[in-house]
Formats: sequence, structure tokens, C-alpha cells
Amino acid sequence: MRNPFDNEERIAFRETVRKFTAAEITPYVDAWDEQGEFPESLRRKAGELGLFGFGIDESYGGLGFDDYFMRASSSEELARSSGGGVLASIWCCNIMTGPIQLLASEDIKRRVLPPIMSGEVGGSLAVTEPGGGSDVANLRTTAKRDGDSWVLNGAKTFITGGMRSKYFLVGARTGASGLMGISLFLVEADTPGFTRTLIDRKMGWWASDTTQLFFEDCRIPAENLVGEVDHGFMAIVNNFNNERFAMVAQMLGFAKTCFEESVKYARDRETFGKPLIGHQAIRHKLAEMSARIDMMESYVNQISWLFNEGENPFAEVTKAKFQCSKDLEWIVNESMQILGGAGYLRGHPVERIYRDCKVQSIGGGSQEVMKDLAIKLMML
Repeated sequence: MRNPFDNEERIAFRETVRKFTAAEITPYVDAWDEQGEFPESLRRKAGELGLFGFGIDESYGGLGFDDYFMRASSSEELARSSGGGVLASIWCCNIMTGPIQLLASEDIKRRVLPPIMSGEVGGSLAVTEPGGGSDVANLRTTAKRDGDSWVLNGAKTFITGGMRSKYFLVGARTGASGLMGISLFLVEADTPGFTRTLIDRKMGWWASDTTQLFFEDCRIPAENLVGEVDHGFMAIVNNFNNERFAMVAQMLGFAKTCFEESVKYARDRETFGKPLIGHQAIRHKLAEMSARIDMMESYVNQISWLFNEGENPFAEVTKAKFQCSKDLEWIVNESMQILGGAGYLRGHPVERIYRDCKVQSIGGGSQEVMKDLAIKLMML
């Protein structure tokens, strides 16, 4: 479907990311999945392309501008590789650099942002805990001031990219329970008292280094506080909006890949004397898949426009997150039905998206949490 918001610059950027994905990710994604990892050089290549630089000042190695249509197209085109785990692990730094750009000290910005922008090192956001994820107000990891240091104790889980990352933006409780009393801290991987372990038995995202983090009397300098003490809650919530929007754009890319694989197979496969696509039941599946993809794309374009207009469309992103995750699940299931046994074989793009897609309805806020949050936002 033609995008009414396209211009020469956006079209050229999309084509660049598409070529990068086709050359640097798609041919290798199955091998990386089976190995459970991917080469560090891929992150550096993504950094050279500027994929981590949206909304980051040029003085720190960023692009010096922001455009949500380009953000969306980069997420979508990378997802066309079908490599959800690879995409998650190279993309995770994007959900921790925004708060650093907005809230961190000049020293932290100059120390942390340039090597992340270039892809030399990785970064991760650490909010989710063993006892809860979306319920940020109930964080149990604590940070207590001790002279010129903060001392962290607690644990985080399901942290994407956690084994590779050098820098972590960690949410911890510094005050009373509730919305107030939460602060953000920069923690480096080699800090004494900080350890991490790999979560390696997952349904999908095999190439992603999903991690548990542990803080045991982890002492960090006082200047590693990011933003104001006790005022980190809104920074985390605002950051969720960008994370969820990126996931919606990824879902669109996965859905388009499923559709294209389904059409290609339906044209080549013959049953009962004619191509599979000649059967009405299959054509109806393809028609509805295409219609749902068009609706997903319209959501992405509308939200991109709202962001670019200076709005922060919380309700719209939240609704898109749960609706597009439901549509992706439906589309990949129909795609699997069309491909039959061919789609069930390990290594096929549809098989990979089928086992990966469930995380889209859980990560960044479950469908149920998103629905509840959406109606609350709409009633404000």
C-alpha cells in the first residue's frame, strides 16, 4: 500500500535498510538461530548505518535528528529477515539511549553514547524483575545512598542483549513505595557485585542473549544517577512508548514476510490439478492477511505522524501494540496453514516467525496489560 507520507529521503533510507538486511542478516539468520548467537560485527555494521542514532545529538555520534517514519521503516525492514532474536539483540540499545540523551549528565553522555552509536558496544534497559514487568511502580531492586556511592541490591530478568551489553540503565527503588521513589542508574558490566546469567531455553528468539541480572551490594558512583532521584517512573513510562512502537513496526515486517512466503508457495505448489492459489479457500486467506497488513501499516503511519507532530501518543501506541500482536498471530497461523508441512520445517522463515511471534504479545507489556492501560488513557 502506497505511503502518503513518503518522500525521497524516507524512501532512500528504507531501501538502504532493506539492502542491509538482505545482505547482512537474511542469508545467515538460520545458522545464527541454531548457534544461539550472531557475530559482534553485525552490531558495528548497524552502527555504521546510523540505525542507533535517531534522537541522539551528532556531538554524541547520533544522527542529530529524529523521524518516526524512518524509525518505523528501519524496524520493519530488519524484521523482514525473520530473525526476531537477532533483531532484538542488536536493537535493544535503542530503548536505553533515549533516557540517557534526555536525562544523563554530560560526562555520562560523552562516555556512553558514542560507543553505542557506533555499535562498538551494546546497552540494555533493565526494568523487568522476577516478580513483575509492566508494574513499574512495584520495583523491588533497591538503591541506597552511601556517601559518594549508590549501593544496588536486587535482580532483573528477561533483559534483552544482557550478556553482550557493556552498559545497563537500571531502574531501582530509592524512596517510598509507589510511583515516586524510583530512580535510574547507569551500571557498567564490570562493576563489582554485578553478575549475569543467560536464559538459554526459550521457545523463540534463539539468537538473542536474554539474561538475568543480579546486584549484590553493587556499588556505583553517585554521579551514575540518571535524572533526578525518585523521579525515574515517568522516564521509564515514556520510554516504553518508543519500545512498543518499535515492536509494532517489527510486527508489520514479520507479517509482510509471512504473506510473501505464503503467496510464493501458493503459486508454486499444485494440489488437485491446479496451483494452491487457485483454490478459493486459499485466496480468501490471502485476502484477509493482506487486509490486516494494510491496517497494521495504517496504524504505523498514523502514529509516526503523531510522534513527528510533537505528540506522545500513549493510547494509540498501546492499542496498536495489542491489536497488531493479535493480527500477527493470526497472520502467521494462516501462513503456516497455507504452507503446511513446508512451513513446519525448522529454518523456514514462517516457522521462525511462528515460534518468535508470541513474545510480541508479551514483551513490552502483555496484551491484557495493554488493553487495561489503553482504556485508562482514553478515559483521562
